[in-house]
Amino acid sequence: MKKLLTCLAISTVLFTGCTFGQKSEGIIKVNDKVITQAQFDEEFNKNIDQSFLKAFGGSKNIDAANNPLLNIFREKVTKELIVKALLDEEIAKRGIDATEEDVQNELKAVIDKVGSKEQLNAILKQRGVSNADFTKDLKTQIKIKKLVDSIEKINVSDSDAQKYYNSHKSEFTHGEQVRASHILVSANTLEIIKAIKEKNKDINPTDLNTEVEKQMSAQKAKADAILAEVKKNPADFEKIAKQKSDDKTSAERGGELGFFPKEAMVKEFADAAFSMKPNTISEIVQTPYGYHIIKVTDRMEAGTVPFAKVKDELKFYLETQKQIEVLKKFTAGLMKNAKIEYLDEKYNPDKKVVTPEPVKTEAK
Repeated sequence: MKKLLTCLAISTVLFTGCTFGQKSEGIIKVNDKVITQAQFDEEFNKNIDQSFLKAFGGSKNIDAANNPLLNIFREKVTKELIVKALLDEEIAKRGIDATEEDVQNELKAVIDKVGSKEQLNAILKQRGVSNADFTKDLKTQIKIKKLVDSIEKINVSDSDAQKYYNSHKSEFTHGEQVRASHILVSANTLEIIKAIKEKNKDINPTDLNTEVEKQMSAQKAKADAILAEVKKNPADFEKIAKQKSDDKTSAERGGELGFFPKEAMVKEFADAAFSMKPNTISEIVQTPYGYHIIKVTDRMEAGTVPFAKVKDELKFYLETQKQIEVLKKFTAGLMKNAKIEYLDEKYNPDKKVVTPEPVKTEAK
């Protein structure tokens, strides 16, 4: 089900969720709303830090002069801030607000879709989103939904969902899958070698090999001890995974990996998991990542997910797509009729300018 992902689709497509009110020099005026340099810097750096450029240091270590790609981010953020100003104006004009009850209902809907509050917190942590920022996004989502609803009533029927399902059958087919959890004791040979050499650049090959074997043996012993603990108390697998697994993302879920096809995992892990019966625990399985203890909890034969099982999620997806279409069309109209002044010409997309340098922020 490639497209059926839980997301705050509208707000992430056309609404940035930042606040207006920071004191700073104005750079763009949209009707009567002024967008400030501080607002731009905050969103610009956020876009950089959430992109592939994060691997190169993100907004704290980007050389604008040598990175023409930053012009793309500049134009993207500029447009997003203009759209946000226009939508803010329209939302205020229509008296639209997000009540606490609205927020709690939306939060419950998101939790129901991802499975649990713990699962939601794990996803937010993995994406680097704070609970405060997520709550802001929820409020934004609610206001946008109300705005769209005031523009056009959207209704997706069961027959609409069935029609989509029938014409996109390949999206609902899957090969054999297993559902498993694991406990990982990290033991990556290359990482160990790198760490040893960082401490002792002049170490000779013989001593290096001895030290690698020593550390690998220590990790294997640690894995053996955890396995013994799991075998003694199989019902405590989830608790032990939370406490001792080096895979911190899955550890927060008790080691849960969900359903996955064989090709999704490294060969050693997949071969072991797919050879196991539900509700069984493996011996130590070694992969390039280290030593794993695997618990298989369910199996799913190859086949097609029935319409009844995906109907609600599919209707949500189609409804979201229609909301985005309505909002884009509405926003295009606002843009066409808006009075937009570039108080600082370097933010004018029709001008060839030097990319603004991301604001350097102190690491916390």
